[in-house]
Amino acid sequence: MEPQEPGRVSWQLTIDAHDPHAQADFWAAALGGELEDNSQLIATVLEKGWAQESDTLVHDGRRYWRDLVAVRGAGPRLLFQRVPEEKTVKNRLHLDLHVGEERIRPEVQRLVALGALEGREWREVGGHWIAMTDPEGNEFDVE
Repeated sequence: MEPQEPGRVSWQLTIDAHDPHAQADFWAAALGGELEDNSQLIATVLEKGWAQESDTLVHDGRRYWRDLVAVRGAGPRLLFQRVPEEKTVKNRLHLDLHVGEERIRPEVQRLVALGALEGREWREVGGHWIAMTDPEGNEFDVE
């Protein structure tokens, strides 16, 4: 992330995950992004002895850090980091995917095919959305 002018900050959303690579695959497909390619950096770090092969893994033919992977090209950068514990309570923060009224149902079906679970459908004065969870149970809405 690059520095910004005073009063503005660069940011990313970091998401704890039991399996960061599976989560990154899901969200890259869901949002139309791609996994960030750090393979050259990783090769340099390994060559200099600053990390071990065991700190990495090969995923879809490319070398990644074992415990971190990012998704780019779909809005702010999403960084998935491995944590040992499972998700146990409702998130205090979630993503809203804005697709438009006519695309809600087809988008929900697409996301279910990617591994999401469909939850409750809401119709209120302020809008219409369907609550969902990603493959690790993180809540998000399609509206």
